[in-house]
Order: sequence, then C-alpha cells, then structure tokens
Amino acid sequence: ALYANVDDFSFEEEALPVSDRTELDQWILSELNSLVKNVTENLDDYEPTQAGRAIEFFVNEQLSNWYVRLCRRRFWKPSRKNADGNFIESEVKDKLAAYQTLYECLVTVSSLMAPIAPFFADWLYKNLNSVTHNSDIESIHLSDFPKPVESLIDKDLEERMKLAQDISSLILSLRKKVNIKVRQPLQKVIIPTSGKAFEERVRRIEDIIKSETNIKEIDLIPASNDFIKKKAKANFKTLGKKLGAKMKWAAQQIQSFTDKEISEIEKGDFLLNPAYQKNGEEPVYINNDDLEISTNEIEGFEIAVKGNLTVALDLVLSPKLVEEGFAREFINRIQNIRKESNFELTDRILIEVQEKSDVKNIITNFKEYICAEILADEIVFLPEISNGTNIDVNDETITVKVTQKGN
Repeated sequence: ALYANVDDFSFEEEALPVSDRTELDQWILSELNSLVKNVTENLDDYEPTQAGRAIEFFVNEQLSNWYVRLCRRRFWKPSRKNADGNFIESEVKDKLAAYQTLYECLVTVSSLMAPIAPFFADWLYKNLNSVTHNSDIESIHLSDFPKPVESLIDKDLEERMKLAQDISSLILSLRKKVNIKVRQPLQKVIIPTSGKAFEERVRRIEDIIKSETNIKEIDLIPASNDFIKKKAKANFKTLGKKLGAKMKWAAQQIQSFTDKEISEIEKGDFLLNPAYQKNGEEPVYINNDDLEISTNEIEGFEIAVKGNLTVALDLVLSPKLVEEGFAREFINRIQNIRKESNFELTDRILIEVQEKSDVKNIITNFKEYICAEILADEIVFLPEISNGTNIDVNDETITVKVTQKGN
C-alpha cells in the first residue's frame, strides 16, 4: 500500500494479459486459482477449517513470504526515462503488472475468506475498492463467490517454484547454521542433479534462487559424482512397523547402500529383496521415509539434505565477497537512519562519511550500487563529522551524517 500510494496506483489502466506478465506473476495467479478450487471444495464439503488453513498458507507462505518479498524491488524501483525524456515502457509495465497481480490476489482472498472471516474480508475489500472503484458492489458479501480460471493454473510452474523455495530454504538454513548473514554474498552452491529434466528446472529458477539467497553461482553436478557422498541407515521408527522381525536384516542391507541405490530410493519405492520369488519370500519395499541419510564432510562446504534434494554451500569468503558484504551492511545502516529520520520513500539524500582508508576504498568501489539503493545523490568523505551518527558495520565503527537533499 505504501508504494502503491506513492505511485498513485488506482487500477485505471486496462489489466495486462497474464501472458505478458512475469513468470512470478503467472505463478502466484496459478496458485491463487488452485486455492479457489481448494477452498471451494472444502467449503462444499463443510470443512471450513481446511479452507481457512489453505487461505492462511497461501497468504503467509506464498503471497507474503515469497511473491511480495521477491517483487519488492519491482514495487519501489523508480521508473527510468530514456534519452527522449519518456518513461521506459517495459519498466512501467513491469511495475504495473506487479501492482495489478497483487491487487487481484487480495480481492480474491477477500472473497474466499468472507464466509469465515466476514468483517476483516469486508474491510479489506472496501479499502481496495475505495481507491480503484473497480466494482460497483458495495460489500464483498454482495458479490459472487470466485470461480477458478482453469487456463491460469500451471502445475508445472507451481512445482518449479516449489523447487526454488525448497532449494532456497536449504541454503538459508545452512547460512543460519554457520551464522553467515544473507547480506554477505557467497560464491556458489553445488546441487547434484538426477537428470536433464531436473537440471532444466533448476536452470529456469536459478535467478530467483541466487537473488533470494545472495549466491553468485549455482553449479549442477551429476548425482553419481563423488564430490558429495551419501550414507544411509535405517529409520527404525518406520521400518519397525513395516517389517517387524525382518528389521535387523533390512538395517544391514540399508547400511551397505551405494550412492546410486540411495538415489533410486529417493525417487520412489525400492525393492529390497529382488530375489524374493526365487527364495519363496514376500516382496519387501522401502522408500525415502525409511532411511536416515547423511553426507560426507567437505572442507569449506556445508551440506544439507531434504528428501531427494541435496545442496552444498561454499563458505569460503574471498576479499571481494567480504567487501560486497560490507557495502550491503552499510546500505542497511543508512536505510535505518532514513526510517528513523522519517524521510519519505522518494526523498533524495546526501551522505557525509568519516574518512578511513579501508572504509573509503570499499564504499568508493561500490559507490554506484550504494547510491542507487539508498537514493543518495552524493557520498562525501571528510576527516571529521560534526553532529553525525555512529554506525557499526562488520565490527567497524563509522561516523556518518545523512541529510535530506535541499535541507
């Protein structure tokens, strides 16, 4: 709402065709229409709790934690002008697509939740419609319940984005484990692949993963590569119920599994006794839930596994990566000062920085990037700063002074 109000968005323009919007827009609209189907089926079956949980998951995990967060730059980024002084049409359309997509999601969510959260649903609808006047209907409770648009549901796209979320989640969990902030760039992550189809899916989402996790490169290697070796042991909790007296025999079999056999199990059911007919036995099938998988330790890497997905995060920090991490932390501190000073989102600023050789070199190297992120017209280095603010950036204390341009 903050950025939309700054841009005076009121949905006056004709809705952009979904095919002309980004893949991220198409994904959230696919999930939205899948949600409409899910909620409708649950309400028809008198299962309002399941319907409510589906709406909650969509709003929290997909719309807020993924779509809005990944689109934040699209919302706030000022549209640039070309040499003729006109706004660049592609950038205007991209921002418009993001606003229209989010608006459509919120209006639909308002309608879906109306039977079980009537007052909040109406409040949300009226807030949205009072700005756009898209509908002549005064209350969400006087509107038709939404119907799914089947043509907008793309299950392959939904699965691909789920893969991006899973990979990002594993990488972020590793960052947290070793206490490396997301603002600190890392060089690469290595992901074993199970074939060309998996590799193609990752390549189509790699920009999202790199942006979300602040990684420079994604290296894909065959699952058969010896770089990451897996070991398996029996999950006694699941196998005990399944096999009973054969538990000990199965545990010995599982302990001797090769990487190839573990990869096969990760794909689906695995026959543990292929010679069962010859030996007059019943077939014994196990799956990924019946295993506890661990990996070898690799110097300079941290490894995480989730089901058939494995990632190895390169933890080595080069001087260049450290400098970029410093620049990102510096940006964060200046943004905090902007908020504390109650500057408007669009206010341009001037920055004075106490001169220190190491700090000056880093900020100068990343000056263009820093200025673009914090809307600064200039960064000036001075021997002494009067009435400045002390900020801590990676154990370095710096005195800065941030002033609004024109003041």
